[in-house]
Amino acid sequence: MAVLLRSAYLTVANTFAALRLLPMTDREQEAEIPVLRHQVAVLERQLAGKRVRFTASDRALPAALLNRLPRGVLRRMRLLVRPETVLRWHRDLIAGRHAARSEPERPGRPPTVRSIRLLVLRLVRENPSWGYRECTVSC
Repeated sequence: MAVLLRSAYLTVANTFAALRLLPMTDREQEAEIPVLRHQVAVLERQLAGKRVRFTASDRALPAALLNRLPRGVLRRMRLLVRPETVLRWHRDLIAGRHAARSEPERPGRPPTVRSIRLLVLRLVRENPSWGYRECTVSC
């Protein structure tokens, strides 16, 4: 539930961030991209080879936005993870969605139809020699 809530929050926050770009001029947007790339470079330098840990909700946005880009384009982009990782995140995201949709409404074995249950009980009464026999003496 917490992951779902966090994902919803990030979706709303990213929507507002995208809306923030609407009043920006092309020049402002073009200036923002190199600044963001520089910030990523600084973070990579500070990490000094350590791995970045992404939560499930942190993975969702890059996986959703970058999955349609060709691998060559992904390789040219400045990402904190390899392009294959982004594509794996997308596969995991889709697999999780599919698993949630295909989950049965009522887990477990479905109830036996009443008429079949009555028939089985009648067969048991009419045929006492069928099935398990209790052994009172060593068999």
